[in-house]
Amino acid sequence: MAETTQLNPGVDDDIARIGAPSGDATLAIAGFTEEGENLSEFNDGTAQHGLKKHSHGNAPVIPEASRGERLKSYNLADFPVLTGREEDWRFTPLKRLRGLHTESLDGAGPTVSVGGAANIQVETVERTDPRIGCAAIPDDRVSAAAWAAAPVATVITVPAQTTADSEITVSIRGKDAAPAAQHLIIDAQAFSKAVVVLNHQGTATLAQNIEIRVGDGAELTVVSVQEWDEDAVHLSTQQARIGRDARFKHVVVSLGGDLVRLTPSSVFTAPGGDVEMYGLYFADAGQHLEQRLLVDHAVPRCKSRVTYKGALQGKDAHTVWVGDVLIRKDAEGTDTYEVNRNLLLTDGARSDSVPNLEIETGLIEGAGHASATGRFDDEHLFYLMARGIPEKEARRLVVRGFLTEVIQQIGVPALEEHLSEAVERELAAGNL
Repeated sequence: MAETTQLNPGVDDDIARIGAPSGDATLAIAGFTEEGENLSEFNDGTAQHGLKKHSHGNAPVIPEASRGERLKSYNLADFPVLTGREEDWRFTPLKRLRGLHTESLDGAGPTVSVGGAANIQVETVERTDPRIGCAAIPDDRVSAAAWAAAPVATVITVPAQTTADSEITVSIRGKDAAPAAQHLIIDAQAFSKAVVVLNHQGTATLAQNIEIRVGDGAELTVVSVQEWDEDAVHLSTQQARIGRDARFKHVVVSLGGDLVRLTPSSVFTAPGGDVEMYGLYFADAGQHLEQRLLVDHAVPRCKSRVTYKGALQGKDAHTVWVGDVLIRKDAEGTDTYEVNRNLLLTDGARSDSVPNLEIETGLIEGAGHASATGRFDDEHLFYLMARGIPEKEARRLVVRGFLTEVIQQIGVPALEEHLSEAVERELAAGNL
């Protein structure tokens, strides 16, 4: 599987970093100094002629091209009607959204039940509750529509300095295909520790907003599992705000549904934060699974790692991964790396992978990204078959090994076992 990386192709992934000290010839990148980018005489750190420079070159682009300058609003009217030509929607088949971008979201929506840990607080609150909006602002039309339409919100609170006595399980069960909206808030208060698992099942046409607040010194893991029925349509915005010295792990597992589009984001609000974002997706014939994520390094001395892996099989199976990492001017000491890898198991499948890295300061520890899409490695298959393993079983072993890295990051043994079995069913369904 051939890999392409946007930075120093001759340098190992682990050291392909922007902003290395200029005296280090191995890590230096032409045009960058310890003070930042200097590729053009016009780039003096201020806006020129109303244009903004992209971090990978000196070609001017309109300000909206910067991930940090995208529109955010609670008002649906601020977002134009979608045409499919927008950058954020160009991969998404709008005709398959079943009205989430055009209709009133007044369906009953999936039911929500919370179980597991006994020492947490679960509430259903009205839209006027001050906690709504604590961690997120809609940044696309569907998210804004869901914000306006959701009549209530489910709030899950892990009290300060509390460790949840077991995994918090949130069962989201859909029984109605009418377009609907849903709002959830997960609030891990200062120095708390918890694991929250979101299980999406059944059928639905759902626009969902999930706000996640990780308090100072807190440790929170959120696992979002999409095992919908094959006709479900699910668009989910999952925004997290990370406090001082907090640790946040976000894991996405998308297996079911007709069209599933998730837009997770992590925004650092104070120094010392640490974020890990993992994703696993397995698309079958005709299925569309899309992930668009953002890591916003807005403050100094924070670290992020992103790893997403996908497998595809069958005609018109389609996956999309867009990974945006934004390092703002004040985010000195940032350390970040993102990678996406996709394994095409059959002909007729398509994977789009777009890593984006935008850097506004060179005073960082490191930044890099990589993307790779390909079919089975013939050498791996030959190695296994040469040791007496039949080709069919060898192919399954390769896929298992490819995806297991993400499954093992969940940290919930029962869920890891369940997802491993689900991957086996996907492989069997494809007769791999």
